[in-house]
Amino acid sequence: MQGSPEARRSAVGSGILTGISTAAVSASAAVAGAILSRKFGHGVKTDGFFAAYAVYIALVLVANALRVVVLPTFARARADGRLAPEVGAWSTALALPVVPVVVLGLAAPHWVAGLLTPSSGAQDQAAHLIPWLLPAAGAQIYAGIAASALAALDDYGTAAFGYAAGAVASVVAILALVDHGVRAFGWGIALNAAISLLVPLGVLVGRRGVGFPDAGPGSRLRRLAEGVALPFALQGLYVIGLRFASGLGEGRPTTFSYAYLIAALLVAVTATSLALVSSVPLARDELTPEHAGRHVVAAAAGVFALAGERVARWALGSSYGGGTGAQLGRLVVYLAPWMVASVAVSVTFPLLFVRRLTRFLPLLAVGILGLHVLVEWAGRAAFGLAGIAAGMAVTTGVTLAALLVPLGSLTQALQGLLVAAAICGGLAAIAFGLSGVVLDAVAAAFVGLVVYVLVLASWRPVGLRSAWTYARTLR
Repeated sequence: MQGSPEARRSAVGSGILTGISTAAVSASAAVAGAILSRKFGHGVKTDGFFAAYAVYIALVLVANALRVVVLPTFARARADGRLAPEVGAWSTALALPVVPVVVLGLAAPHWVAGLLTPSSGAQDQAAHLIPWLLPAAGAQIYAGIAASALAALDDYGTAAFGYAAGAVASVVAILALVDHGVRAFGWGIALNAAISLLVPLGVLVGRRGVGFPDAGPGSRLRRLAEGVALPFALQGLYVIGLRFASGLGEGRPTTFSYAYLIAALLVAVTATSLALVSSVPLARDELTPEHAGRHVVAAAAGVFALAGERVARWALGSSYGGGTGAQLGRLVVYLAPWMVASVAVSVTFPLLFVRRLTRFLPLLAVGILGLHVLVEWAGRAAFGLAGIAAGMAVTTGVTLAALLVPLGSLTQALQGLLVAAAICGGLAAIAFGLSGVVLDAVAAAFVGLVVYVLVLASWRPVGLRSAWTYARTLR
């Protein structure tokens, strides 16, 4: 691998800080979801919350994608001594799409809520949250700009601390204010966004990293569209899936959303750690580091297949006991193919920027959203919530194929995915299936997980071994 040992240690340290911060943010979202379920169960209140929250998450993903787009630009600007005006130019350009969204959320929350859910009760709950969540999403977008500017100054710790502190403060605020109803979650999320922005922004201003723009917004808006269109569309898959779930009856959108949050947590933690170790091998037309992520997904799916109802009831309260909890566990399993495809997309996406193959991304984003509407319509009609979950995997898989074609990796990637699916699925079926025959659900899940890990440790399949070997070279 090219680069000095110091540079490699810096890359590993930066990856660790980012991973810890991502894990803290994802964990806080999971805790907030548990609080929501224990306090309000599942019904129109929680359906309304998730309708509004879906839009917030979609916009926050823009902030995450922005870091891929602007960090190289900021790094070059710092080398040229013009980081401050470049940050100012990007901040001005972003105001053009962000300000109208915030104004719409503040001025017409009921109209926005009507687009998100057909239930009048859920619309009322969503309308209370939208004036808090859309401005919070705008703040998170600018927090991404501040974090990227600090990264150009070789400071990753400040933004990581800001994100983690905001996540913790959000949970504390929600716990303190939850008796005020579902809107307390909007207040907590807004506090999270404020801290996530103000911490890095304060340090950036102190280091004179913000200045007046030195050019117009045109070229930056084009790069913004290329960089965030696809991540935004991929999050839009969940928004569309949630909208279809709303047509299945009260409480179904909430169950789907909890399953998605569990799956997304696994994707976020796995993809963050793998992104660092996978970019170079994938650039060489290898996908072996992703085998590690697929084993994580297979193990998680096995646990939820056996003990999903127990896990759901423990984490989310009595409203997720019985059939509802079992349904949630099954949905997590049904989302496993989506998790695998999402991890692969997360690792592949930055390489398009490395190779400057990004012009087609806005068109791809529009195409997959249109495709997803048709896929989810067919999936819901055929299999209900299970079909909606399967539809997430279908559209994300199509997206992955579209990204791999220009990289010249499609054939090898498909071969690797099929082999990995057979290995991961076969091992999980044996380890968890045999345990499930002779033990109760919780014991079978625990024993199955132990057996699965022990088999991997003793066998060490080629893909997993290659991933670990490459990771060790970064030390």
